[in-house]
Amino acid sequence: MSELSVNHLLGIKYLTAKDIDLIFKTADHFKEVINRPIKKVPSLRDITIANLFFENSTRTRLSFELAEKRLSADIINFSAGSSSVSKGETLIDTVNNILAMKVDMVVMRHPNPGAGIFLSKNVRASIINAGDGTHEHPTQALLDSYSIREKLGEVKGKKIVIVGDILHSRVALSNIFALKLQGAEVKVCGPKTLIPKYIQSLGVGVETNLIKALEWCDVANMLRVQNERMEISYFPSTREYTQQFGLNKEILNSLNKEIVVMHPGPINRGVEITSDVADSKQAIILDQVQNGVAIRMAVIYLLASKIKP
Repeated sequence: MSELSVNHLLGIKYLTAKDIDLIFKTADHFKEVINRPIKKVPSLRDITIANLFFENSTRTRLSFELAEKRLSADIINFSAGSSSVSKGETLIDTVNNILAMKVDMVVMRHPNPGAGIFLSKNVRASIINAGDGTHEHPTQALLDSYSIREKLGEVKGKKIVIVGDILHSRVALSNIFALKLQGAEVKVCGPKTLIPKYIQSLGVGVETNLIKALEWCDVANMLRVQNERMEISYFPSTREYTQQFGLNKEILNSLNKEIVVMHPGPINRGVEITSDVADSKQAIILDQVQNGVAIRMAVIYLLASKIKP
């Protein structure tokens, strides 16, 4: 059996194209499983996984939890708000206490970039990064690429535009790494204030006109504006942002081709995307959610197979 080149999933930038291919093939298998009447497999009956969420998350946490349950793993859920972290306990102490309970794998979301890398060097467990600050969100990028592959046949050679708040988005960064690794062409689109200075060094084009970006692309990945990460105002008003960078049905219908619309959620309906677009045939947002469980099952399964007894 081929295996991943890594012992942790800390970010897409540590993966190879072969790793992504293996994750996708494994996810294909698990997608069949979750569409059966009995949706569970006993693959990880002897594995214990701790879900550590130091930041609020509903969709990612539920998706991981469901993936773990489908694989028959034992699960410990830990949310930082109600824990000793709020009393000043350090990250390593928290995790070591959990590992003392004989945990094999840690799924962690943390507000600090690099928290997962720090953890992987200091504790004996397999670490999956479920989002670290504005840095990376690898499983989201994998499920996004997987959804594109499912819809369009392959990712290679496809033109993908990521629209919105690129500056604060870990989804954008992970997606850029994953798409480039698979041979896609990538552009970003948004207000100049929300596009990081270094972006072109990643081999990505910049387009500040939404219509031009949409006429160029095969897939538009619409990101929400992350108001919770902004200390200052990056654009005059939400209304003005929507006028320039919001996707509505009128714009979609005016294009000379049919594009695929994606969104990592949660959606700010009426801001970056209107309801009639989010609920249209061109949107694959609910496919992304379903594929998220299969991708996370694949990642957990493949990493668990590398844990030494």
